[in-house]
Amino acid sequence: MKSLNIRRLRIALIVGGLLLATPLFQVKAMTVSPVRLELSGDPGTTVGGFFKVINEENETKTLYTSFENFEAMGETGSPNFVKANEGLATWLNAPKEITVGPGESKVVDFAVTIPATAEPGGYFAAIFLGTNPPSQDQSQLSIGARIGTLVLFRVNGEIEEGGALLEFGTKNQKKFFAALPINFYYRFQNTGADRVLPKGNLEIKNIFGQTVKNLNPNPTQGSVLPRSIRRFEVWWQSGDSEEAPSEQVKKQGFFEAAAYQWNNFALGSFSANLGIVYGESNENAVADFSFFVLPWQLLTIIILALLITWLLLRFIIKRYNRFIIKRARS
Repeated sequence: MKSLNIRRLRIALIVGGLLLATPLFQVKAMTVSPVRLELSGDPGTTVGGFFKVINEENETKTLYTSFENFEAMGETGSPNFVKANEGLATWLNAPKEITVGPGESKVVDFAVTIPATAEPGGYFAAIFLGTNPPSQDQSQLSIGARIGTLVLFRVNGEIEEGGALLEFGTKNQKKFFAALPINFYYRFQNTGADRVLPKGNLEIKNIFGQTVKNLNPNPTQGSVLPRSIRRFEVWWQSGDSEEAPSEQVKKQGFFEAAAYQWNNFALGSFSANLGIVYGESNENAVADFSFFVLPWQLLTIIILALLITWLLLRFIIKRYNRFIIKRARS
């Protein structure tokens, strides 16, 4: 039995050594750069653009171009691609077939022919590159099977602008918190004819009116497409990070919660004042929300520690006084 175990150990060491000596598998793919293009032009003109296709695979790839319009999908900001017989997808022109060798990158030129009757405003489409010819690709709606770049196009002219803040607050309109981070959100409606990029400031003030934090209300630089609503999230957390926390502690014991509150401390009544600027004319939209942060587990421990310290000092002082009085009488 002992010799059998030694044999198994030797085999395990040999296999482990082979695995360590084997190079890690490298994921290679086709990529497009940039993933988003912003262009503009006047009605009745043609505007050119280009993007780069990079083949990181070990074999030659032949790709076929196709065009689709996109619109807002819900309030997440994700694009919803749709087949279209009008709009930007029908104005685009690019090589129908592109061949890229292994390890090669190729620049692809395209053109946007704007109809003379095009209304001023924003138009949105994607240039896709797929491995299937267009005749076979019509039935494939999966975006993941293709690569491509988004084209955000603006037809120049007098463009109608409009927008509004529909909601602002914390998640589930929660008013009381035990510690940071605090998740704010707002919903912005674009009633204009072109996409808008909300900018501005989210200012956190304490009960004395002092500013304790300034936050970027659009850390992802997300746009709101025309005639749509988009929900944005902003986090107030310890440190300078603007990204959503990767992990949040949901179930904690009493002392774990107190330690978490110590590392993510905030205390008191606060107000969040949101100011949004949008559009070419820098229109404004404002909203505010009040909330309270009370790290009660941490405060309980601090109060108990102070109480015990006070009782201990009181006991020591009494004993000391008795000792002095007794010594004075003797």
